[in-house]
Amino acid sequence: MMTVKELAGRTGISVRTLHYYDEIGLLSPTVKSGAGYRLYDEKDLETLQQILFFREFDVPLKEIQSILRAPELERNQILRMQRKLLAAKKERLERLISSLDTILEGENPMDFTIFSKAELSELFQTMFGRMPEPIRQNSIREFGGVEQWKDRYIAALSSEAMQQQYAKVVEWYGGKEEYLSAVKNPISKEEAERCKDQLEELQQKLIQERRRGPGSPEVRRLIGAYALIMKTVAQTREEEGPMLAQARFYRDQRTRQAVDGRYGDGAAEFFAQAIEAFYRR
Repeated sequence: MMTVKELAGRTGISVRTLHYYDEIGLLSPTVKSGAGYRLYDEKDLETLQQILFFREFDVPLKEIQSILRAPELERNQILRMQRKLLAAKKERLERLISSLDTILEGENPMDFTIFSKAELSELFQTMFGRMPEPIRQNSIREFGGVEQWKDRYIAALSSEAMQQQYAKVVEWYGGKEEYLSAVKNPISKEEAERCKDQLEELQQKLIQERRRGPGSPEVRRLIGAYALIMKTVAQTREEEGPMLAQARFYRDQRTRQAVDGRYGDGAAEFFAQAIEAFYRR
């Protein structure tokens, strides 16, 4: 058995952090002595290593707790999940290292490409096939034809700025293949409608709790429910990235005007602040 100080020494985290994990029920010691000392065994050490791995990828503590408690997720399943996360990060780092090497050799500038033109073409076809017919026809007229529209789409998404954005989005999914799979296989229309209705209901409730402040327990509980719905819709492995992107979306001028017009002045900013408060560490 290990004391909390010994466990902290073996893992490099603070005693205070271990106390906090115990308080929230994320990692409780196997034994608490009569004098109140926390004692941990090797299984606790293994669990802590799992926790620290997920924290390395900024997975929220609440989600880590759900992962570790889920009965259907056995040790090998968790390890496979971790391997996917590592592979996605490894792919991005190797690409960046290769680009830096190229620069140091005095050749081409850094390449941030995530998706090839062939993959972007495939994404366009997926979007084109799912677009409502009236919007599709309007876009075809606007761009002068399907091929012209496709060329503009690929050119826009091939830019360095867009590719860098894609790099982060791909990490939300655990890898490029997972992202492409989610794009090609979205949730059903029925489920999407249910999620839309649930989000509308949550926004109404958030406005009712607005006076309590964006960081209040009542508002945090509602944002937690919001995050689970967003994760379902986006089909990501984690919801923090999409949620923080949603907070930025609320501050977009057109979005802010629409949201404030529906829920009252300042509603969009309140929603953005509530999301940011939920993930603030």
